[in-house]
Amino acid sequence: MITLKEALRENKLSVGSWITLAHPAIAEMMARAGFDWLTIDMEHSAIDLGDAQILMQVIELSGVTPLVRVGENDSYLIKRVMDAGAKGVIVPMVNSKEEAIRAVEAVKYPPFGKRGVGLGRAQGYGLEFEKYKKWVRKESIVIVQVEHIDAVRNLEAILAVKGVDGFIVGPYDLSGSLGVPGEFDNRDVKSALDRVLKVSKKMKKTAGFHVVDPDPELFKKKFAEGYRFLAFGLDTLFLGKSCKERLAAIKKLRS
Repeated sequence: MITLKEALRENKLSVGSWITLAHPAIAEMMARAGFDWLTIDMEHSAIDLGDAQILMQVIELSGVTPLVRVGENDSYLIKRVMDAGAKGVIVPMVNSKEEAIRAVEAVKYPPFGKRGVGLGRAQGYGLEFEKYKKWVRKESIVIVQVEHIDAVRNLEAILAVKGVDGFIVGPYDLSGSLGVPGEFDNRDVKSALDRVLKVSKKMKKTAGFHVVDPDPELFKKKFAEGYRFLAFGLDTLFLGKSCKERLAAIKKLRS
């Protein structure tokens, strides 16, 4: 089985999901479900770094790749989640070449980046620093989020940055930046997504998309369009939709 890094490099399909609830059982159940990677969301959730490290441990021990979506493109935040054991980061609102460089430099040690050196979980608590140093240079993952029209306009320059492994579209924020949040059939939104796919093909970078609503048909559509780094649903929607749909079937008995 190929690694996530190899899948990104070779434009092969990988399927992940989003975790917004801090309980380790959630991470364990989703890891056991068969996802290739799971992203711990530290932007739109109440998950803190201590919770995130526990979730990373559970995900990794379950044989799945743990990623973290940091709250912002901040070297301090990125350094801390990497030290805690993230295999890579998903960085929101990367809208320029300079912002992409900043994200990569926050993950990599000198001379390839500017990350400060600590001896946390990722470095074997100080016992495996040399091993980790080699790993982080070659195998760490940097995914930038395309969730603003400025990122679409600057996508060629962003993807040309060495160390950027791929990108993932944030459909809600991208549509919001065009003044039509959630209106995915809007002409301007469709035009932006068409450009995203054209540029990713030209630059030979893996395109990603978050299929937020866990609808298999929508997932298949995005795969057919050319996306290969695909997030499917998130923990709260899996739970909420399942409860609602099954309860609706039971409630029919009242009538």
